[in-house]
Formats: sequence, C-alpha cells, structure tokens
Amino acid sequence: MFRFLTAGESHGPCLTMIVEGLPAGLTVEKDIIDADLRRRQGGYGRGGRMKIEKDAISFLSGVRHGKTLGSPITLQIENRDWVNWEERMSAEPVEAEIEAVSRIRPGHADFTGAIKYGHKDVRNVIERSSSRETASRVAVGGLCRQFLGQFGISVHSHVLSVVEVGYEEERAMTPAAYPEEMWEAVEASPMRCADEALTEKMIARILEAKRTGDTCGGVFEVVAFGAPIGLGSYSQWDRRLSTRLGMAMMSIPSVKAMEIGAGFGATRATGSHVHDVLRHAEDGSWFHLTNNAGGIEGGITNGEPIVVRVGVKPIPTLAHPLPSVDLASGENIEQSRYERSDVCVVPAAGVVGEAMMNIVLTEALIEKFGGDSMEEMQKHFRA
Repeated sequence: MFRFLTAGESHGPCLTMIVEGLPAGLTVEKDIIDADLRRRQGGYGRGGRMKIEKDAISFLSGVRHGKTLGSPITLQIENRDWVNWEERMSAEPVEAEIEAVSRIRPGHADFTGAIKYGHKDVRNVIERSSSRETASRVAVGGLCRQFLGQFGISVHSHVLSVVEVGYEEERAMTPAAYPEEMWEAVEASPMRCADEALTEKMIARILEAKRTGDTCGGVFEVVAFGAPIGLGSYSQWDRRLSTRLGMAMMSIPSVKAMEIGAGFGATRATGSHVHDVLRHAEDGSWFHLTNNAGGIEGGITNGEPIVVRVGVKPIPTLAHPLPSVDLASGENIEQSRYERSDVCVVPAAGVVGEAMMNIVLTEALIEKFGGDSMEEMQKHFRA
C-alpha cells in the first residue's frame, strides 16, 4: 500500500511530507527532487514569493546511504519567508495584537473555509489552502519519478494555452507526436511551451493582464510514457486509473477541468472516428493506430501514452480586487484584499500535474506488482 501525507502552512517554518509504501532498495537522489522543485518555482507569470524561496528537500527518515529502507520516508522543505512571519504565525500565544484578515477574496477558499471551520481570522484558512502546499506534492512526485524510472516510465508536461492564446489545431497523442526534442524545447521555454512563437504570444497575453491588474488561466497537458498494460481496474469505481487521475488532477489548487485523451472532443464525433484500432505486431507487442482514449480503456492502461489535459482557472488574488464582503462586519465592500500573488501559474501547475501523475502511477504499479524490495518487485514486473 502506497500513501503520503503533507503538512505545513504557507508561511510556517516548513512543509513536511511522510511517504509510506515505497519498497526498500530504491536509489534516490536529492538533486532530482530539488530540480523538480525549481521547475515548479519557474515559469513566466510567477510572483514575488518565488524570489524568496529556494526550495530544497531534506530527508529526515526512511533513507540511508542513498537508498530507501522500506520504512516511512520523511521529507522537509524549509520556508525561508518564515523569518518575516514568526510572530504572526507563532504556534505559541503572542502578546502583540495581530490584525485579523476579514476581507473575503472571491474565488479563494477564504469564505468557505472561514464558514466551515468557524474562523474569525481568514489567515487561518489562507495558510493551508495556499498553493504553497503543492511544493510538498512535487517533492513526493520527485521521489516517485525515480521509482517509476526503474520500470521505464517517464512523465512530462507542457502548456497548451493561456486564456485564448494556444494551439489552434488538436494535437495527436501517439508516441510519434512527442519526440524527445519537443520536451527539450519545453524545458527551455519560460512558458513550458515547445512552440517559440506561441510562447511569445502567451507572454504578451500575461503582460497585458498584468498591466490591467488581472490574472490568466489556461490548459496544460501531462503525458506518461512506458506504463505497462494493466494498471488500474474496472472491478470497482474507485480502482479505475481514470478515477484516480481525475481526483489527483482536480485536487490541484485552481484546477477546474480535466479530460483524458480526446476528452470533450470525443463527444463531438461519432464512434467510428473516436475509438482506437488495435493491432498485434509480429514481435508479439500490442499497439493502437490512434490514441483518442489517452492510454486508458475501461479504467485500465492499454500500453499507449497516458494523456491528461487540465484546465486552470485564473488566480483569484487580483491586483485590482473585486467587490466582496467583510467577514467581521458583514458589510458589502467595494474591494476585497490583495496579497502578494502570481499573474499566471499554468506552467508551474503543469509541474504539479506531473507530480500527481507520478504519484498515481506509483500507487498503481505497487498495487499490481507488489514486493517489499526493489529486487522482488522488479522480478514480478519482468515476469
């Protein structure tokens, strides 16, 4: 059984993760996880917080001499901004009077969280609902990336659109549509978009929004290569890999939509144009002529690339805040509040999407092949 938990507040001392269920003997490199954390912090449109934080993990348990022990793994990321928030975020009572945050920001968890938990100070909601928590998931995903790599599975992401600016034609989802040089171009792009001309248009669109105090959403795509046939199951609703991916992607802050393969596009075509023709090669392998299913049929991987597209809404914190309500007085107000924020997080959200794909596939792989050590699990996998 694979599982993980994250803990920590946005401006608290640190973020902490506990990962349980990875087999013993997995070689892990801190630098690979730190590289994913840096990728999450990058991307055009990010805010001032990224200039403060230099995210890097520390292993506190479960790893010895570069290999997993089979026991729970504890990772930690220091919040460098904590020094500016020690009094406001102190775990102990403080003598100073801390001004409560009461102006609700539309689109955030401010209102629902305050009502649900009975908070008078919205700061209590902001700190855990913040997207800062996704750094924890990227760290766990970086650990899972190294595990999946031992079985020939790799995961990538790229940006398809920002607001109305994006690819005009539907992209194919077969292996040939994703050459290695494409991913090199993605990693070199400030928008994590392989198309240079489109990258420039996306940046211009973000600058336009920034000038007017607005924010931008968009769509990113996550693709997994090398997943074997048979991950997931149709036997129960919650064991379908599509179900797990849906929950994982929709759990990312600001995500409002998700589709697998052709997704909503499949609803605008007939069956003969949608379903992927299966072929059996002379070497005994299986393949499909197209990949509209996005690598999943009946909730189970079919051997093709797993393709997930995710829609991200614009960040709710606006430089020119919308009208709202003051929680303390109950009065309608002309402006909510502004807190240091990003203009566009779509490139960074794609990196979080990779992490969630890595996590879901790790759980499914362990479930199918089992084993307490890497040696045992690889033996099962080869068989």
